[in-house]
Amino acid sequence: MAIPRRTTPFTGNRANGANGARAGTGYGVIGGDRRYPDTMHAASPTAPRPPVRAPGGIRARATGVPGGPGAAPAIPHPAHLARPGRPAVVTRTLAELVGPTQGVVELPVRLMWAADRTFDLSDPDDLLWMYENVLRETHRADDLRRLVNGRALRRVWPLLNLPRGVRQAWESRHRGLRTA
Repeated sequence: MAIPRRTTPFTGNRANGANGARAGTGYGVIGGDRRYPDTMHAASPTAPRPPVRAPGGIRARATGVPGGPGAAPAIPHPAHLARPGRPAVVTRTLAELVGPTQGVVELPVRLMWAADRTFDLSDPDDLLWMYENVLRETHRADDLRRLVNGRALRRVWPLLNLPRGVRQAWESRHRGLRTA
């Protein structure tokens, strides 16, 4: 029976140590190319966890009469969330959305983190994918106005794969999208 190879971090001056670890990385090699952190205590189930806080960093208190003196401050909850901690952004009218309907569009990194962020709007799948990313990830109404077209949005609305909060936010503001 072979004993598994176990190494410690290499701290020498060479770029790659005898154990295959890169110098100064704090990683050792255990069997083959797989790298594991030398210290795994932070991921331990017994490690202390930070206190849970409400959105905005407010820690709610369980003392006091609701609304009375000593009560915890009211924590505003947005009606619809794109994902936990991020409210869905909706424009006032669909007429504001004057984005392109043809050509190639490149999304900013804040809306899509992939290396290939370009979309050919003549391809229906690219149009759907771009709209899904913009509607889900934006936190600026200007992004919506610049990248989404109101008529195209109404046409493709039933085909979009959106989080429930985003869909509800848009349909509550623009009732015509429900029947689209």
